[in-house]
Amino acid sequence: MNNRAGSFLWNLRQFSTLVPTSRTVRLYPSGFCRPKMVYSNWNPRKLLSNFDNRMQSFVRYLFQDALIFKSGGDGFQTKSISTATVLTVDRLLCPRRLSFNSKHFVSDNGLKKNFHHEPSNEDVLTKRTKPTPINCRKLSQECNSLSDVLDIFSKAPTFPSSNYFSAMWTIAKRMSDDQKRFEKQLMFNHPVFSQLCEQIMREAKIMHYDNLLFSLHAMVKLEIPQNTLLVQTLLRVVQERINECDEKCLSVLSTILEAMEPCKNVDVLRAGLRMLVDQQVWKIERVFTLQTVMKCIGKDAPIGLKRKLEMKALKELDQFSVLNSQHMFAVLAAMNHRSIILLNECSKIVTSNIHGCPFKILISILQSCRDLQYFNIDLFKGIADYVAATFDIWKLKKVLFLLILFENFGFRPVSLMDLFMKKATDEPGFLNVKSLVSILHVYSSLNHFHKCWTHEFLEVMASALTGSLHHISAENLLNAVCSFCLMNHFPLAPINQLLQKDIIHDLLTSGDVERNVHKLHVLAACLKLDAPCHRDTHLVLPQLPSMPLHPHAKVAEVLSSLLGEGCFSRSVWLPHNYYIDFEIRMDANRSQVLPFSDVDVVTSSATNIQRVAVLCVPRSMYCLDSTHPRGFLAMKMRHLKVMGFHVILVNNWEMEKLEMKDAVTFLKTKIYSPEALSTADIDLQSIC
Repeated sequence: MNNRAGSFLWNLRQFSTLVPTSRTVRLYPSGFCRPKMVYSNWNPRKLLSNFDNRMQSFVRYLFQDALIFKSGGDGFQTKSISTATVLTVDRLLCPRRLSFNSKHFVSDNGLKKNFHHEPSNEDVLTKRTKPTPINCRKLSQECNSLSDVLDIFSKAPTFPSSNYFSAMWTIAKRMSDDQKRFEKQLMFNHPVFSQLCEQIMREAKIMHYDNLLFSLHAMVKLEIPQNTLLVQTLLRVVQERINECDEKCLSVLSTILEAMEPCKNVDVLRAGLRMLVDQQVWKIERVFTLQTVMKCIGKDAPIGLKRKLEMKALKELDQFSVLNSQHMFAVLAAMNHRSIILLNECSKIVTSNIHGCPFKILISILQSCRDLQYFNIDLFKGIADYVAATFDIWKLKKVLFLLILFENFGFRPVSLMDLFMKKATDEPGFLNVKSLVSILHVYSSLNHFHKCWTHEFLEVMASALTGSLHHISAENLLNAVCSFCLMNHFPLAPINQLLQKDIIHDLLTSGDVERNVHKLHVLAACLKLDAPCHRDTHLVLPQLPSMPLHPHAKVAEVLSSLLGEGCFSRSVWLPHNYYIDFEIRMDANRSQVLPFSDVDVVTSSATNIQRVAVLCVPRSMYCLDSTHPRGFLAMKMRHLKVMGFHVILVNNWEMEKLEMKDAVTFLKTKIYSPEALSTADIDLQSIC
């Protein structure tokens, strides 16, 4: 009896050591444990007096190899445990693990005693049947489909469940779009998929933060609906644990938010990310992480945060690789921050390493420059020269896409456009309605001609357009014909179809009516002034909205000083909705300015009167970094000459830089003919 009592008291002492009075461990159904604080006044002596009633409350089941107590018939028994029992916790299953020494145990009196666990047959069986931890990479290599991963999960689920989702996304990346769509449908219909989702929701609060983010990233990429309880639960847990975010997690979280649609939890998480980045921006070491974060914070981020990230990027500029420099354009466009210094430095790196750059990257750079309104002529020339040098390896549709982007900037890559014109003329088979309209728009807008190939090129384009008349829309037909008119070419069949009453009515009542009306006015002017066979054509069109007039004050002052008041007219409207800033009347040799009066207006068509149109031209009317006029300015100059004007172009930005004396000299050389100026110089020398 004394031996039984001594054995019981010894077991009771070990139990009190393993289970502190202020802390118990709760078992969760997902197979992991979490400590829970409780408040109790547990006393071993009370337990002796009320053993039968209270013993059951201390029974705990903790994993395999854990301490297990059961109440026996007339005593207290231990199962699968020898004289000393040691509590162990599987380290893989519980990242926030408890630490116990498996060889030593400290008793109440502070003495260290050695104990040895004697494994029973049941222990050996448990170790054999315990699930083996699964590595995500190994799992993705062994499985060929998403269902294979779920089958493995159904046989022996292991912690953390994020490995299964990450493996499924890795496998899905190797599939074609059609196969991926089919496999995802099988995944959603798999009998254990819901079980996997439930388990990862239970594990979310205790798994490592990077595993949590990897699982959420995989769900987003696998296109699990964002409004599901699974995704929203993980978003909430990510919010709660955002302070655990290190640099790696910061990159993954930014990638996740960039791919998700706005919603309440996403918006809150994005706001939390901005606060975290604002605090940790100077601690970021990798350029890739910095760019990922910059791309994620959004266009509506505080300007202070944008500038702080810009300064960090400038500080790390020496660490930029060529790939970092190429991606920086898209990063700045994503956050809508136009950092000229950063863009200039990245442009130099891109231009000097342009050879071998993928076409997709070139397109991304130009699209970002367009969004940021960043014009770098050296960058554009470098890209255009590289594509021209490697022209034969590119498909014409890709080069056309590049030319469309160049046209947005007003940049005219002469050699590349010549090569494309020749190739499109020789191989017109790739032309469809969309590409045809785009090509005509680019070449007419940039006013590009080649002395040898232009006529043949326009004939090929007109033939392709004629062959598409049976299925082309009215708006596309108008765009194509208007582009032909800008280039002073008038294909008969497309114009005749466009002039049909039902098509004109369709254009005036549907689509972008204001834009259609403007183009129809251009068509009417070209038919009247450029095409003899269509001069009798009369289109009844609504009036164009009045444009604000901005007469150039400095040019008016210079003309007053040079010619005197009454010798020129301001803001003159002409037929076909043409407007000129100043008109001057001169003799036929442009050697003498005539007074501007009503009599002159009546006799302006006489052969001894030369009307001079002075146009104040902004920089946007020219191609980028040149004085080559764009399509509408070239057409206006052509039509003014048909109406009997001598056209003088005055560049606004150049006039503003000139002093008054130099401005007078400049306009004098423009207004008077060279012969008149040389005669005036001779007369001045004879007088002297």
